[in-house]
Amino acid sequence: MRQEDPDGYRNHLRMLPEKFDELLGKIGDKITKNDTHMRNAIPATTKLEITLRFLATGDSFVSLEALYRVGKSTISQFIPVVCSEIATALKEFIKIPTRQEWKEIENGFRTKWNFPGCIGAIDGKHINIIAPDDTSNYFNYKGSHSIVLLALVDDDYCFSYIDIGCNGRASDGGVFERSGLKQGLENNSLDIPEFILL
Repeated sequence: MRQEDPDGYRNHLRMLPEKFDELLGKIGDKITKNDTHMRNAIPATTKLEITLRFLATGDSFVSLEALYRVGKSTISQFIPVVCSEIATALKEFIKIPTRQEWKEIENGFRTKWNFPGCIGAIDGKHINIIAPDDTSNYFNYKGSHSIVLLALVDDDYCFSYIDIGCNGRASDGGVFERSGLKQGLENNSLDIPEFILL
């Protein structure tokens, strides 16, 4: 798909092929296992593709199993590992903006989107999980078990802030109430310029 339909590939993983290669270069060695006499190891490329597809769409493990021909129990074992390696490798890229960066983000929203005074777009995304022991706290309004990803993005859709792991029972507003982002806004520790109205 990558060669024949680059736009389809990008839509499938929500990532440009060159960014995929860059990410694979950062974590490939860490998510690669050795072949054994019993089986061939799943390639790092496949693990990363499955993980990105899961994060981008929330597809079930059953759906991913059919799409990639990798067992759902295997998928459930490596997705957390791949996510952890992504978070470690990209830690330098997801950071609270500086005062100057807030100004640049506001300028971007004003000029690109005709939305003055805006410093980010925020939303929550439920990421389906296998039902844990404490199922009621993770059961969401969509009828599945999940954790919530709360994200703030800038005018170029780049993450400025993420909070992940809150149980799926919580609403987006409830996740925001408990987030470091809200605390930072309330105690003025985010260094947001005064001219921005919140």
